[in-house]
Amino acid sequence: MNSNNYINLAKKAANIQIQELKKINKVFNSSFVKAIDLILNCKGKVVFGGIGKSGLVARKISATFSSVGIPSFFCDPAQALHGDMGQIEKNDILIIFSYSGNTSELANMLKYANRFRIKIIGVASKPDSLLLKASDIKILLPKVKESDVTGMVPTSSTSLTMLLGDCLATTVISKRKFSKEKFKLFHPGGNIGNSLLLAKDIMITGKKLPIINFKKNLGEALKVMNQKKLGIVILLKNQYIAGLITDGDLRREIKFLSRKTNLQKFMTKKPLTVNENMPASKALAIMNEKKITSLLVVADKNFNKKNKVKLKGIIHIHSLLQYGLK
Repeated sequence: MNSNNYINLAKKAANIQIQELKKINKVFNSSFVKAIDLILNCKGKVVFGGIGKSGLVARKISATFSSVGIPSFFCDPAQALHGDMGQIEKNDILIIFSYSGNTSELANMLKYANRFRIKIIGVASKPDSLLLKASDIKILLPKVKESDVTGMVPTSSTSLTMLLGDCLATTVISKRKFSKEKFKLFHPGGNIGNSLLLAKDIMITGKKLPIINFKKNLGEALKVMNQKKLGIVILLKNQYIAGLITDGDLRREIKFLSRKTNLQKFMTKKPLTVNENMPASKALAIMNEKKITSLLVVADKNFNKKNKVKLKGIIHIHSLLQYGLK
């Protein structure tokens, strides 16, 4: 079999799933609305359950809920028989996925929830199934054509279930007015966390700043530059940014200057600044474009001001690289 046949088979499977996923619109009905309301008003945790492939989907959706600040965990119905159901409390809600809805391992979890009046959102494709009969809110999945050659392997059905779970999550976070700033709190590491970093998150501040009064001389500026090791010195006048001197400026001018030279003679009077809420990735792009290693950070309200701008911090190229931004 040549490579074109492989690609054709893959495209055929993908096209089947793409067509079948359009049936998700049938799910967006009053039951879906009730499910969203129940989740939004939940005083406890959102507990997900499922067996087999549906269980894997449930784990993923639970992880998505947790990642946006909605307390959630996955409870394996098979393990629940051995004590795990003790994690589920009266204020929690159960969301259980099962395409057939008749998986035998679900029975005890459903009995436990019904006994303690724990609300159940059941997701299945058979209206007369064990799961939907025991559920307070019944989300009926449309029947779909699986994308494998036998038409039996869970493919389109698991994709549809995953899509439904993601739609539940995205609808809830939209109603909760979730933001990038909040998302960053739950993702301090990894590529997602790095992509959400702002200038204020990584800037150098306080005593680490290489600042000096604009009336000081070259010798004093050299001392500060050597102490702070950032390759720059910021000159301040009445606590406002007056100018900037880089180690490159000094290298170019040092043979023409004495240690008592007034710094104002060769400082950059209007150094480049960025606002504190600028994405760090954008700050890096500016550095690359301007071929510089540092940027001065100012408050958002002062960003467009031409005079009397206070320094908030400095972003140095080393800080960006430490966070994995490239």
